[in-house]
Amino acid sequence: MRNVKSHRGGFTLIELMLVLVILGVLAAIVVPKLAGRSEDAKIKATKAEIAIIEGALDQFEIQCGRYPSSEEGLRALVERPGTLEGWQGPYLKKGIPTDQWNHEYVYVFPGRNNPDGLDLYSLGPDGREGTDDITNWAMTK
Repeated sequence: MRNVKSHRGGFTLIELMLVLVILGVLAAIVVPKLAGRSEDAKIKATKAEIAIIEGALDQFEIQCGRYPSSEEGLRALVERPGTLEGWQGPYLKKGIPTDQWNHEYVYVFPGRNNPDGLDLYSLGPDGREGTDDITNWAMTK
């Protein structure tokens, strides 16, 4: 009778550790690149949404003879402000959007940065005014 040793198919602890280290290195390289692209996509989507809202505000101005006041805000694009003549809205079919970080857009008329027009901007990823804001005046300069 022969003595047959059975070999189990499996991995040693060293092999498993090596695989984990390789996966960790790959994750350290790939994840930041993907995260940066996600943030870039959100910024581009917010810029596009600002342009859409500006178009709706321009349509409001053409039909009503003026832009909504700061007090009326963007709400005037979906609900008639008082008894305003010429209003043919809603100008935004899906309601007032929020930016990609779920913050409300800021609307000011007359604008502080666009004194002959309006200011429309997102507070950006941090939700506070600052250097990461996405603005309609930065797009026009």
